[in-house]
Amino acid sequence: MVRQLKLGAVLMGVGGPGDHDSWKHPEIPGDASIDIRWYIERARQAEAALFDLVFIVDSQFITPDSPPHYLNRLEPLTLLSAVAVSTSHIGLVGTLTTSYNTPFNLARRLASLDLISGGRAGWNVVATGDGGTAANYSRDEHYDYATRYGRALESVRVCQGLWNSYEDDAFPRDETTGRFVDPSKQHRLDHVGEHFQVRGPLNISRSPQGQPVIFQAGDSDEGRDLGAEIGEGIFTHAPTLEAGQAFYQDIKHRAAAKGRDPERVVVMPGVTPILADTDEEARELERSIRLGKDFAKTLAQFGRPFGWHDFSAYDLDAPFPELGDLGKDSFRTQAERIKAVAKERNLTLRQTVEHFTASNPAPFTGSPATVAARIEEWFRGRALDGLNVHVTVPSVFARFTDEVLPILRERGVVRGGYEATTLRGNLGLPIPRNTHTVAREQAAQAGVPGRVPAPAH
Repeated sequence: MVRQLKLGAVLMGVGGPGDHDSWKHPEIPGDASIDIRWYIERARQAEAALFDLVFIVDSQFITPDSPPHYLNRLEPLTLLSAVAVSTSHIGLVGTLTTSYNTPFNLARRLASLDLISGGRAGWNVVATGDGGTAANYSRDEHYDYATRYGRALESVRVCQGLWNSYEDDAFPRDETTGRFVDPSKQHRLDHVGEHFQVRGPLNISRSPQGQPVIFQAGDSDEGRDLGAEIGEGIFTHAPTLEAGQAFYQDIKHRAAAKGRDPERVVVMPGVTPILADTDEEARELERSIRLGKDFAKTLAQFGRPFGWHDFSAYDLDAPFPELGDLGKDSFRTQAERIKAVAKERNLTLRQTVEHFTASNPAPFTGSPATVAARIEEWFRGRALDGLNVHVTVPSVFARFTDEVLPILRERGVVRGGYEATTLRGNLGLPIPRNTHTVAREQAAQAGVPGRVPAPAH
């Protein structure tokens, strides 16, 4: 397949981090984050523009300072199941934590969405960073960093094993013989690992794409290693072309070192395009958005990487406070980066907050022609394989789909039509073969009779 830009739409309802006031916009219903009609309309808007997927973020711990969308939103797989029956091609990717779920439950719910949608499901694998989540799951303490990532890898491997419970032809459904299932093509997993014990089999068959597509987002060494190990799509953030290229090369090299084909790892940073008729008008719009933000809300959100630490009691114009190892069991990489930059540059608390929330011009700001050219530059320069476009105001999203994408389509950067009806097909990813079928075929070629179990994950 010709390499073309992949497109995701991140549906944020009434506004996520750094976007606390979207709910006030006349085009956004105040209950958009719990209104399934809003999600269906946005998904159809994205599908009409030939997007590969819609992406639903999630977390399970909130405070009064959480962004509006986080305070009141639908559970991802319930939401996506409703969207599935109202769309036909677009992929449906939901965030589900491995820290506070068990693999059998995850595998069954994701496989159900995959069948409901005809093979369009994707799973954004997260190792929960919000430490407060523990108290919602009968735990006194959050899992430490190593345990979270160990659970994440083992969870994915167990789910993949469970998704192989049935071979593709396991259900003859022969009315003349009364044979509904071929028991030789149903397989137990019998997994015993460090974190989980799962017998199996899973009570649901494979979808047209074999199994859901695995996505992952993580910038720490542990996160990048996990993405290189299991990620077929990588969600990330790239503030500059150079930063995007560095991440892209690193994750691809890590994947290759693990014996994977790096071309089958799709890197998709999140972006928020700011468009106007001219570049100067777009920059002015960007400045007005920045100046219009409530610093108190920004300061409260700034505490999230540190376990929602309250920074409001500190002197904003004093040097950034000494925080010790605060954040080590939350979003550790982000917390450590903030502390390091503040110390190296001798920043005050106010300067640190501004540096990490509004210091640099957004890379995809300008006229439609300028934004299209910038996207093409990043794509051809191997800083990304696709984009995850944040969607709130419908008319703003429409300007991107109606004015930027046609330019990219004319240049051959974006597809002119869907190539497939599955998420894997449209992302150019292969269907994973059932491991038990592969083992059976290998045994037959070697002349070994009888049933041969597949290798365990």
